[in-house]
Amino acid sequence: MMASEACFAVSLKNPDAVASIVAALRHVYGDEIARLMLVEGMSLADLIDAMFSAPLSHREAVRDITDGLDDFVVSPNLGLMWHLRYIYADEPGSLHVVDMEIATPNGTLASKDVWLRLSS
Repeated sequence: MMASEACFAVSLKNPDAVASIVAALRHVYGDEIARLMLVEGMSLADLIDAMFSAPLSHREAVRDITDGLDDFVVSPNLGLMWHLRYIYADEPGSLHVVDMEIATPNGTLASKDVWLRLSS
């Protein structure tokens, strides 16, 4: 007789973006650390660094981060009104994103001050 296996299903809003994020974390940090970062949390800055280090185009990395945020628990609690801002490279007219920050009615949070954990 086989032991019953627990099967957990998580409903994701953007499964393709989350899959890309997971793959990037695994590529940069390995399986165990990536799992720990998803469960225990990571800064938005760490996620950005991993995505930019993964074998993705820069545009795909930015899109996947933006799309995937809906599937993460964000700390501190941002409330109902917030806006993701892109920080671009210093070259005039550059559309090369180098960082992100979150603007709220109460102020702006740098990517290193935003904590993300995959919702379960």
